[in-house]
Amino acid sequence: MNIEDFRAYCLSFKGATESMPFDDKVLVFKVMNKMFCLTNIEDFSSINVKCDPEHAIALREQYEAVQPGYHMSKVHWNTVHLDGSLPVAQIHQWVQDSYDLIVAGLTKKLQAELAQL
Repeated sequence: MNIEDFRAYCLSFKGATESMPFDDKVLVFKVMNKMFCLTNIEDFSSINVKCDPEHAIALREQYEAVQPGYHMSKVHWNTVHLDGSLPVAQIHQWVQDSYDLIVAGLTKKLQAELAQL
């Protein structure tokens, strides 16, 4: 997986946007102004995804490439190292799960706005 394919995948979600709010290296993907994924575009060696707290721990125990979120809440975010040990489909699923988790947490008003996009 390369950064261009990853970017296209993240932007394929309904209402997904991208920005660089922290610096010129960290690309952040949001839905309705809430982060669901981020990565460093210079080395593209890992991604951060939001995760249900219990599921996050289970993934860390199951996969060596999954660690507590780097510079993020260790409870709600995982860092997934793109070291080739994980299938692209698995990484895509975790990004989808992160997006879905954010959408589920939106207010009814924001969910309705998203549905209209």
